[in-house]
Amino acid sequence: MQTAIFQDTVLTALVVDDDLFSQQLLGEMLAQDGLFEVHCAIDGQHALRALAEMASPPDLLICDVYMPNMDGIEFLRELGRNSYRGDIVLLSGVNEQVLGAARAIAVANGLRVRGAFTKPLAYAQLLQAITLEAKPAEPVR
Repeated sequence: MQTAIFQDTVLTALVVDDDLFSQQLLGEMLAQDGLFEVHCAIDGQHALRALAEMASPPDLLICDVYMPNMDGIEFLRELGRNSYRGDIVLLSGVNEQVLGAARAIAVANGLRVRGAFTKPLAYAQLLQAITLEAKPAEPVR
């Protein structure tokens, strides 16, 4: 059953996470009920390439903060330079201080952060972060 907030709209999402299990899990949560068409990238560099290849920017971007090659912080800066206007959910398996710093950098770069969460992210947390009525969430333990 599709959530009434989204009605018959299918949105796009890009999951940026170097952990393939996390990518799969988040992808399945987003694709549940047909809410999102999901794309994945393993780090910030691959995500920038994926964004360049997409017909239009994704409605939602879920980004791990700590990744090899180009981490989430560098990626957020690039998103700001490219004026990304979609919603962002930040994730970290590290700690809340890293999430707070990432959120501050994202906001300073003009990005719209819907939530910042420590891993693992529960489906209810994700749904709360992406619903239109939801206020941006604080980091959750």
